Amino acid sequence: MNLLLIPLIVLAGMGLSVEAGLLGPLGQEVGQGWATLGIFGMGSLLLTFGLVFNRAKLGVLFSQPRWMLTGGVLGPIYVLALTLATPHIGVGMTMVGILFGQVAASLIIDHQGWLGSVRREVDRYRVGALIAILAALWLIH
Repeated sequence: MNLLLIPLIVLAGMGLSVEAGLLGPLGQEVGQGWATLGIFGMGSLLLTFGLVFNRAKLGVLFSQPRWMLTGGVLGPIYVLALTLATPHIGVGMTMVGILFGQVAASLIIDHQGWLGSVRREVDRYRVGALIAILAALWLIH
């Protein structure tokens, strides 16, 4: 099952690059804040439509510890960063920079077992992968 998820996450990553490519010009035309709001507005509409058919989970959502919902703050910050950076440094550099940050934070979270994740030791292969991404960031610049 895990191997079947790899194409899905690769496609999702490709979608993020397309999103970054769309956000840069949109942000320049309407302003970064409005572009971010527009992207989240469209996503909210799609999610709302989908959730109309699954109302039972709403009570469960709001009964969870509040810290679990703080991830909602990170999404707009991420999209705003894409909107600001992409027109100046390009989609490639933006996405490799994002990837470096994601992998670095992910290794720390996995190593510590934070946020409910399964604890996974950071070994030399994982550090090597992070260094390779850093090298890619330097090379793509």
